[in-house]
Amino acid sequence: MPNSSPITAIQHPIFAHAKIKVYVKRDDLIHPIISGNKWRKLKYNIALAKASGKTGIVSFGGAYSNHIHALSYACKLNQLNAVGIIRGEPHYLSNATLSQASSWGMDCQFVDRLTYKHRNQADYLAQLQKKYANYLIVPEGGTNQLALKGVAEVITELDQQLDYDTIITPVGSAGTISGLISADDNRHPILGINVLKGAHYLKEEIEHLLSNQTQNLNNWQLFNDFHLGGYAKFSNDDANTLAKINQQMGITFEPVYSGKMMLGFLTLVEQGYFEAGQTVVLLHTGGLQGINGLLERKKLASDQWPWQLVQ
Repeated sequence: MPNSSPITAIQHPIFAHAKIKVYVKRDDLIHPIISGNKWRKLKYNIALAKASGKTGIVSFGGAYSNHIHALSYACKLNQLNAVGIIRGEPHYLSNATLSQASSWGMDCQFVDRLTYKHRNQADYLAQLQKKYANYLIVPEGGTNQLALKGVAEVITELDQQLDYDTIITPVGSAGTISGLISADDNRHPILGINVLKGAHYLKEEIEHLLSNQTQNLNNWQLFNDFHLGGYAKFSNDDANTLAKINQQMGITFEPVYSGKMMLGFLTLVEQGYFEAGQTVVLLHTGGLQGINGLLERKKLASDQWPWQLVQ
């Protein structure tokens, strides 16, 4: 695995009008399969599993989860067993995401929505740990304190790559933005684009993840109005707009996470949010494998979203 991801300058007429410079931190290029924040979050969890002699990792996700997809391959690379507790029905095993995870050796265990809601409860986790006695249990999305340690390395890399004023990231489980906040030490504004509808609880989740910090970290803001209808939801117009942006910029932003960040960012620029002369960094968190599932479910048009399954 490479030690860092590159940055790419991007151009758009509204950037020139606003007199700002914009770069993308290309975490989507970290690895062809374990891309973006999923690798960052898993890095030290996998290191702990190996160092403590665990034989595998158990974690949680939906039927098209980027985290489950990345975990399955990361475990394969590190000769660890992988168990995925999957919300949904067994027929999902044939979908674009889980068929790959299974081919890489993950044991996908399907549970109903009620059972899945217990994934963070102590009693349920104790039962799971008893069943998988020598496995490390990692939360949904990979978000824990070890994940924050991995994401923090984004800040270390950026400090060596360019001078910048603001960082923007999509927010789903709060792990990525929390890792950025913890490492930045109040030096830059960090803006999170919430991809979930009605998920105001994420503010409390971020504060909880940062609760062990020795100082008050108040350099961040969460935007809750750019979710496009809810998790993994977007209109045909949204998809068409994003496809055109991808073509213009030569970078693929998928419409579930980084694409919502991009569209939200463009709106903020149009609204005059950023002062002239600022340099803004967008964190591309990967997750491009999810395009396969969206194509499979015909939520995206294949002529606008050409994408190949990674075999």
